[in-house]
Amino acid sequence: MAFFTQAEARKAAQQATRGNRSPSEVLTQVQKNYKDADRFDTFLSHAMVDAELVLGIKVLLEAEGQKVYVDWIDDQVLERDRVTAKTADILRKRMRQSNSLLYLATENAPKSKWMPWELGYFDGFKNGAVAVLPVLEKPDSLFEGQEYLGLYPVITKEKLANSSPRPVPGRGIRNPYGLGSLLDPGHMGGPKIFL
Repeated sequence: MAFFTQAEARKAAQQATRGNRSPSEVLTQVQKNYKDADRFDTFLSHAMVDAELVLGIKVLLEAEGQKVYVDWIDDQVLERDRVTAKTADILRKRMRQSNSLLYLATENAPKSKWMPWELGYFDGFKNGAVAVLPVLEKPDSLFEGQEYLGLYPVITKEKLANSSPRPVPGRGIRNPYGLGSLLDPGHMGGPKIFL
């Protein structure tokens, strides 16, 4: 089982900014591609201090055919550094427009003000459509996230690459990330997902 690495994410972010394009030019172009009423395959919950990793993961997921929402890219007016009702309202709207939520588990995630709130809101709104995406130093590192993350399936590169869209049995919710049997009841909860 191999996880995405920080080096892979940074490389993807750097490739996205090649050709004399600044990161802000890349982000402006990405933002032009989305409209306010768009749907997203994935809402990427992340720590803002991981901006380069986030951009890289967004690029990697989009290479797999996902339409990924990242707040500071798609809604640049949000105040991520402060918890405000306006920001929360916009994030709720974007989560309702998304089929799934990926919790980007990095060493900075536990410090985020927003990530636990996004995870809880999304899980309550679309039960069964949440997964954890660790981004680690080495692809074969052991992932040991915060205890409550053990409630959700963990995404590896293999699971993402071998995915195929189909509904999750018994849930009536579109399978997030098109991950086949990843979210079947046998894969839910408990520490077994960290193996």
